Amino acid sequence: MSDTSYNQALLDFANAGLAALSDYAAKSSSAKTPAAESHFLCSWMVTALKERRFSKLIADDLTFWIRQARSMGAAAELKLLLQKISQQYSYIGGKQQGLAASLKAMLAELEADDWLIITDQEVTKKLKLASDGHSSLIIPEDQFQQRIDGNELLKPITLYVRAPEPAFAAVAYKHDLILSAGNKKASLIKHHKAYQIWPKNLQPALALLQPLVD
Repeated sequence: MSDTSYNQALLDFANAGLAALSDYAAKSSSAKTPAAESHFLCSWMVTALKERRFSKLIADDLTFWIRQARSMGAAAELKLLLQKISQQYSYIGGKQQGLAASLKAMLAELEADDWLIITDQEVTKKLKLASDGHSSLIIPEDQFQQRIDGNELLKPITLYVRAPEPAFAAVAYKHDLILSAGNKKASLIKHHKAYQIWPKNLQPALALLQPLVD
């Protein structure tokens, strides 16, 4: 599994978990309650972790989800988590090319929606942006100039964003981009969160997940 990307490892795990839950539900009439589903998936994850069934790239995720399920029970929503991962990572698997073009298209749409978009500002220290209540997105000038080659991303790019996170994540996903979890502490722009997009959408950790689409 050494050549498996995090994305593929996560997708394989989510699909295997959902398949195991489906098999369990087919054999047990009581398996369809949220509590029963949570208990089954938690136990399945524990076994998968102990037996190293999946790539070590997702070992920390499994440990975290098991801890959540043990403390929260059905409220951990493990089934929903796996469904979201399966949906998003299945879709994004075929969206690895032209991501710089996708980024520029997203920026154009946001600017048309009255966002303040800045890509020509040096960002090397803490800054404060007066956006007059507008949503805003800043990409450091050096990254915007040096980490894009034509339609492709060469290296990860940091986006500093001030906007409702679900709405921003939805726009990015619409343009075939998945985002890292927003990090306010790591942001160099006051009142903004720092997000990253990666070449070929190969984030090294769990991306922001979209709501399920029927």
